[in-house]
Amino acid sequence: MQTNVANQTSNITVEDDRTGLSIETLKRAFADNLFYIQGKLAILANFTDYYMALSYTTRDRLLQRWLQTLKVYHEQDIKTVYYLSAEFLMGRHLGNSLINLDLYESIEQAVRESGLDLTEVLEQEPDPGLGNGGLGRLAACFLDSLATLEIPAMGYGIRYEFGIFNQSIQHGWQVEIPDKWLRCGNPWEVVRYESTVQVKFGGHTEIYNDDRGRPHTRWIPSFTVEGIPHDTPVPGYQTNTVNTLRLWKAEAGEDFNFQAFNSGDYDGAVATKIKSETISKVLYPNDNTPQGRQLRLEQQFFFVSCSLQDIIRRHLNRYGRLDNLADHAAVQLNDTHPAISIAEMMRLLVDEHGLFWDEAWRITQNTFAYTNHTLMPEALERWGVPLFESLLPRHLEIIYEINHRFMQDVQTWFPDDDELLSRLSIIEEGGGKKVRMANLATIGSHAVNGVAALHTELLKQDVLKDFYKLWPEKFNNKTNGVTPRRWVLLANPALSGLITEKIGDTWLKHLDELRKIEAFVDDHDFRDRWRQIKQANKQKLADYIRTHNGVEVDVNSIFDIQVKRIHEYKRQHLDLLHIIGLYLRIKQNPSIDITPRTFVFGGKAAPGYFMAKLIIKAINAVADVVNRDPDVHGRIKVVFLANFSASLGQLIYPAADLSEQISTAGKEASGTGNMKFTMNGALTIGTLDGANIEIREEVGDDNFFLFGLTASEVEEMKSKGYNPRDYYESNEELRNVLDRLAMGYFSPGEKDLFKPLVDSLLHHDDYMLLADYQAYSDCQAKVSEAYQDVEKWTTMSILNVARSGKFSSDRTIKEYCDEIWNVKPVKVELQPYDPAKATINVGS
Repeated sequence: MQTNVANQTSNITVEDDRTGLSIETLKRAFADNLFYIQGKLAILANFTDYYMALSYTTRDRLLQRWLQTLKVYHEQDIKTVYYLSAEFLMGRHLGNSLINLDLYESIEQAVRESGLDLTEVLEQEPDPGLGNGGLGRLAACFLDSLATLEIPAMGYGIRYEFGIFNQSIQHGWQVEIPDKWLRCGNPWEVVRYESTVQVKFGGHTEIYNDDRGRPHTRWIPSFTVEGIPHDTPVPGYQTNTVNTLRLWKAEAGEDFNFQAFNSGDYDGAVATKIKSETISKVLYPNDNTPQGRQLRLEQQFFFVSCSLQDIIRRHLNRYGRLDNLADHAAVQLNDTHPAISIAEMMRLLVDEHGLFWDEAWRITQNTFAYTNHTLMPEALERWGVPLFESLLPRHLEIIYEINHRFMQDVQTWFPDDDELLSRLSIIEEGGGKKVRMANLATIGSHAVNGVAALHTELLKQDVLKDFYKLWPEKFNNKTNGVTPRRWVLLANPALSGLITEKIGDTWLKHLDELRKIEAFVDDHDFRDRWRQIKQANKQKLADYIRTHNGVEVDVNSIFDIQVKRIHEYKRQHLDLLHIIGLYLRIKQNPSIDITPRTFVFGGKAAPGYFMAKLIIKAINAVADVVNRDPDVHGRIKVVFLANFSASLGQLIYPAADLSEQISTAGKEASGTGNMKFTMNGALTIGTLDGANIEIREEVGDDNFFLFGLTASEVEEMKSKGYNPRDYYESNEELRNVLDRLAMGYFSPGEKDLFKPLVDSLLHHDDYMLLADYQAYSDCQAKVSEAYQDVEKWTTMSILNVARSGKFSSDRTIKEYCDEIWNVKPVKVELQPYDPAKATINVGS
């Protein structure tokens, strides 16, 4: 494509090219970065070059705010939030940065006048796949809100060379492909080699006496890895605050062995480099093998140790002492992945900085807080003691000491309850000793929170009930939220524009103000435009489906969408059973009146999770049959969108009519996709699970399609002996659905392909699909009826958006700040950088 990028005038007299905001200056900066950084002429450049040049142009305008933010934080006496997470699913940076800097329209004009389309340029950015789903995306939303609320904060994680895999669908099966998100470089990060830290692994410990004769422990590692920090700016929305996401890359201290190379051992010459760099190579390696489990633990300790060393160093540089660390640092553990922080902080304080145990423990408990994200027992991490001992021998000693002191306290408080001691212990006995990371995090933190009202209650009543009995004051709820800047303003600009036209733009920082659009719910013009916007968004998704799946879908049909991680408890296969039921009704009566539906699925299965992969195959197998059957006449279509990501979500959420939130009650901690759908005007069909409960409370019972057993009913049914075959025998349609799946109707030539899935449902059904099938099918009939009433559906859609204000991550972060972290906003006043006056003046 011939463009005008290289043909800009060089006579810039009013503004500096690096930071100016006029259209002419932006065009010149864009051209300069293409020439000087990418080393390309416009006639030879491709769209990746344009993306890189535009990203550097945008980053230059971030740097002023970023460096000024760091300066203010250094100069003022503040408390900083440090958010430790194994995942940060940030999404694409460029569009979000333009939105938050209020530069989108100016850059769009500058790019257009340069002969390019901004949308095409934005599409060149790879999604940084540094998260698996909700956990990592929540962390990203929190960083956005922290910066928007002007809270001093820093995110810490791992700079995975390969993020979550790219998902390809081949013959209906998921195939994992490496996510080479760094293939063309990353214009958003700045490497800080001067802040490199050393991380120890393996080896043994020894006792020595200091110069006063006091005994201390020294850890002698078998190998050491360097952590190299890579910093990414995180801008707030329409504020000068730009916080930092610091991701650690693992490298060997000495990555080349000359002696081995010279002796002909070429593999051995780089063995240390390979071993070290493996730690930050891939997000969530398969832990079905001993090597995979070891690598996961190595990853967790690596980023925790790097981060805590960094926090302590920053604090000592500022204050020169550690007794006041908790007054200036609030460290949040995002699930159990960083729970080893408790032991590592104690090691650093006691072994490296010479504090006495009791003082170090006081600092540790007052510094840390722990967020639990799961009710699934298998997700509450437990590490075998032999693995722990071989990899982190000093930490096992510290954990034993923490546990010993804690067990003494519990025995004093409850002298005759040995079973309570066993349940509370950090060390799980029997069947091979294990370290319970959730117990460690709970004991070592001053606050423990769930992420939805029901989830928190279930933590108190079940998962962590013994700890709640000990410390009820520790437990609190912080219902999750999502940032409306990415998930409404960036993802759905037409809807955002309509809302802003009617109520102003302050809702983007005060989402409760969406309530004001209820005043327009009966406005004919408003309702008509609302429907037009939804229809246009559906057309965009339909175009994507045509391009990527080769399937034509009816934009007037119900876009019935379930996109999330593939897991049995999330029950994508309940949705699938309903689709098969609809299909069989059409086959039995081809003239049956069925409200047209487009069923859209998306999500990734863990590489080692066979049943989840089989569910993906089943969805695609059913799609192959249903989409080609002439009897269906297009009344239902089934689509699986490969490689679901944050950027694909930005296309999907605005297009949805119906949001599928159908997990077994009591299994989903919160969910955040449910919030994104609601904010974009989709109606929810769901169980009383996670944040669904609170969404229903906010939007109103009449604007939510509820079905299914409650969490207490699930437990009661299981306690009485749930038999899924009873439902199979008594429900003719359900029986036909399962029989067709089992007999190979949807898998010609592979009769038994789906037998494991059917057998699991008939003989175990741990997630109560068969018990909920009829209620779900009946509820879906109500959805069809409601959709046929266009005016009713429009009203419900408007009210869902109007009443979604609670689910902003800004609200969640304010609650963390006030009730857990005790941190206050810090105003950053921008001081423009004048290159004409700039000098290097090193202070004393």
